[in-house]
Amino acid sequence: MKFYELMSSARDFVSARLVFTEPVEKDGVTIIGAVAVGGGGGGGQSQNEKGGRGEGGGFGLAARPVGAYVLKEGEVNWVPAVDVNRLLATFALLLAVFLITRSRVARARLTAASKAA
Repeated sequence: MKFYELMSSARDFVSARLVFTEPVEKDGVTIIGAVAVGGGGGGGQSQNEKGGRGEGGGFGLAARPVGAYVLKEGEVNWVPAVDVNRLLATFALLLAVFLITRSRVARARLTAASKAA
């Protein structure tokens, strides 16, 4: 696949349909999901001294749910998604920082107490 073909097919993926889901209606409530999307791509071409040519490229997307719009009785409400994995990772990081800091403070206090005695 040529690089320009790759980028034109990638352009087809990046649209509002990728960010918002199709509306789902049930019992008078309509839900439209929203997703955070990030991506990138790149490519290049080269020619060697024998005249051989080459080109290549790539494109990638990543998406995660961020919430949904809920339409009920003429009102629109935003309901954020809870990313449990992100919450657990943040908690684990904070716990690790706390434990490391606590041990260093205790060690510093012991050193200061032994020097004072």
